[in-house]
Amino acid sequence: MKKLTLQEIGESTGGNVQGDPQRRITGAATLVEATEGEITFFANPRYAVHLRSTRASAVFVPMEFAEDIPNDLVRVKDPFKAFEQTVRQFAPPPIQFTPGIHPSAVVDASAKLGEGVSIQPCAVVEAGATIGARTIVGAGSYVGHETIMGADCIIYPNVTIRDRSKIGDRVIIHAGTVVGADGFGFDPSQGRYLKQPQIGIVQIDDDVEIGANCAIDRARFGRTWIQKGVKIDNLVHLAHNVVIGENTVMAAQVGIAGSTHVGKRVIMGGGVGVVGHIEIGDDTILGARTGVSKSISGGTWWGRVAAPLHEAKQQIVWVRNLGKLFARVRALEKKLGE
Repeated sequence: MKKLTLQEIGESTGGNVQGDPQRRITGAATLVEATEGEITFFANPRYAVHLRSTRASAVFVPMEFAEDIPNDLVRVKDPFKAFEQTVRQFAPPPIQFTPGIHPSAVVDASAKLGEGVSIQPCAVVEAGATIGARTIVGAGSYVGHETIMGADCIIYPNVTIRDRSKIGDRVIIHAGTVVGADGFGFDPSQGRYLKQPQIGIVQIDDDVEIGANCAIDRARFGRTWIQKGVKIDNLVHLAHNVVIGENTVMAAQVGIAGSTHVGKRVIMGGGVGVVGHIEIGDDTILGARTGVSKSISGGTWWGRVAAPLHEAKQQIVWVRNLGKLFARVRALEKKLGE
């Protein structure tokens, strides 16, 4: 079991120790879960009641912390960041994958593998695929024909990357995600739906992370494009020809319909739904469960209430006319001298 003194923790986090600098710390946990020998953190006044009852031996607190508690303290500028840094010191070493191709994997002879690539059990790499240096393809994953993948990527188990996808460097894709499935494109004809060819690709730029069980559809023509630095949570669906701008983040269960363009640094809460063929501008924030039915640019948006269609349309008209109604009421009140 790894042990650190409070003195060592203070030095590594840039903190000031108040208490026994030689106290041995064996782990880190939250205020509620921490026990004797562990360190925790206090950064939000809402959790003061948990601070007073914590069993932790030591607590990261802000520099200006003034409450008198029996625990040893480590005063830091940012308690959460210091705690996070300390958690890493106690964490077990990361799993290492040996470079090479597992005997049960199927790798086409024409595939090009960079130095230090690791292909795990039962993975499949199809003809014409290129995989960059030190990339890991997890067990049971599939890399389709003529896919190009950069260096230092992590493809977790049971990921499917279909043909001709383009993936940059340092991309992480979690288990169960499908990249490059056909988009939802059908033409109505004589009472049935005829499939539209989905002949585009998916392009994922550098430093993107995609959560588990996401679906990133290939473009009908051109590309579905996830730009540099985007972070996507689990269970997200991006339809064909969607473009996601740099450093945008989206929480679980977001769904974006086809050909919508999302700008840079956009934040989407869980369950956001976006219709197709619109634009969401840079730096827009969408609260959880927000429904977006028209192009918007910047600002913070939230709200969606389901109703029968005719009622919903009527409510929209009423709300849009409230300003005029209020003005008329004020004018009438003024006329009546009220």
